[in-house]
Amino acid sequence: MKLNPKVKEGLEWFYCIIIAVVLALLFRFYIGTPTIVQQISMKPTLEQDQRLWLNRWGRTTKTLPERGDIITFEAPSKTKYTMNELEIDHPVAKYENEPKNLFGKFTHYVLEFGKDSYIKRVIALPGEHVEIKEGKVYINGEELVEAYLPEGLVTDVKTNEYSDFTVPENCVFAMGDNRGHSTDCRAFGCIPLEKIESKVAIRIWPLNLWGKVE
Repeated sequence: MKLNPKVKEGLEWFYCIIIAVVLALLFRFYIGTPTIVQQISMKPTLEQDQRLWLNRWGRTTKTLPERGDIITFEAPSKTKYTMNELEIDHPVAKYENEPKNLFGKFTHYVLEFGKDSYIKRVIALPGEHVEIKEGKVYINGEELVEAYLPEGLVTDVKTNEYSDFTVPENCVFAMGDNRGHSTDCRAFGCIPLEKIESKVAIRIWPLNLWGKVE
């Protein structure tokens, strides 16, 4: 059956649009994507409404970030614990609201509908002992030098937060640079590798701050 030329042209455009959308989604999921800073937890390094380009290749290759990297990760299902709920021997963030069916996984992980993410800085890596005391961070007994923090800023922990523990395998411990106004791994535990979404590559807006974020 011979198609009407207009119908044929319409189908060709439709197929092109579908292919373009699929390629864009694949690129966004596996390679990189832009984002907007929405919270104040990384001030003064990152300010609200700044635009960033995120590198997602680390997620694709299942590569752990390095200390000092600024990453994004899926927000845990629970962000506050009581003293009795803290698992010092297994300080890992909980993810208990995972989608079960294929469509739910597609909309959640690929389209990212209804999914919240946090942006924080990697402080400690698997197997490292972390201790937060007297306003400072210690890794394996040595004080961590954090040149990216404003002078005089202290790192505090509440009684119902993680302050003395060892980072589990395939996890990282991350905090916001704005330590007094950041809900981070101190509150909910370390982030598993599979929940790390991306690493901040460059700041793309405002233009006068364009470039790599340290």
